Amino acid sequence: VQLQASGGGLVQAGDSLRLPCAASGRTFTNWEMGWFRRAPGKDQEFLARITWNLGSTLYADPVKGRFTISRDATKNSVYLQMNNLKPEDTAVYYCAARSTARTIDWPHWGQGTQVTVSS
Repeated sequence: VQLQASGGGLVQAGDSLRLPCAASGRTFTNWEMGWFRRAPGKDQEFLARITWNLGSTLYADPVKGRFTISRDATKNSVYLQMNNLKPEDTAVYYCAARSTARTIDWPHWGQGTQVTVSS
C-alpha cells in the first residue's frame, strides 16, 4: 500500500485548505482511511477516519465541525477539507490506511505534508 499526501502550505488564520491523499497498491474494499497530525513538540493526534465501503466517518473533538474527511473511490483518494484554520492547526499532516479488521494500529502511512497557519 502506498499513500501520497499533498496540499499543505502556508495559510492565514481563518483560511481553508484541502489535503488530498492518493492511495494505491491494492483495492480498498473493507479498509478505512485516516488523517493524523503531529505538531512540534506534541504527540501524534488522530483527526478523522472514513470507511472505504460506506463512507462512515469519525472525528476527533478538536476538529469536529471544522474538518471534513471524504473519499473518492474513482480516484482512489481520500481528502481532508480544513476550514477556519487556526495557528494551533500548524502541524505535519499524515494520511493512513488499515483494514477494518484492525482496531488498534494503522500499518500504512503516507509521508506527511506540512500545514502552517499564521496568525
